Amino acid sequence: QVELTESGGGQVQAGDSLRLSCVVSGLPVINYHMGWFRQAPGKEREFVAASSRPGGRTYYAQSVEGRFTISRDNAKKMVFLQMNSLKPEDTAVYYCATSAAALSAIRRSDMWRYWGQGTQVTVSS
Repeated sequence: QVELTESGGGQVQAGDSLRLSCVVSGLPVINYHMGWFRQAPGKEREFVAASSRPGGRTYYAQSVEGRFTISRDNAKKMVFLQMNSLKPEDTAVYYCATSAAALSAIRRSDMWRYWGQGTQVTVSS
């Protein structure tokens, strides 16, 4: 059984930093792209960042480019999202996910197979 478990969310002030973690069980993450998505109230789930298998390339949404950094530890089966200079518009539930799809589709949420339960990030101004 595949399980993804996120942690590290919380409530912070604008300009602060948070580091999200996701631990994966039940599959060899080295064979999968690892990614982060987020969903704000009343909005669709959106792509945030991804790390291609086994970890050579990274991809970011324009809205977080330069502020967020995705990294992975294949041996520990973990993926991380370092979030700096947080803004109120970053407030959302953040989900980690795994995918074996083509890189051309890496920003599409429907191409990601396994998902965590999400962790809430709230940024106040």
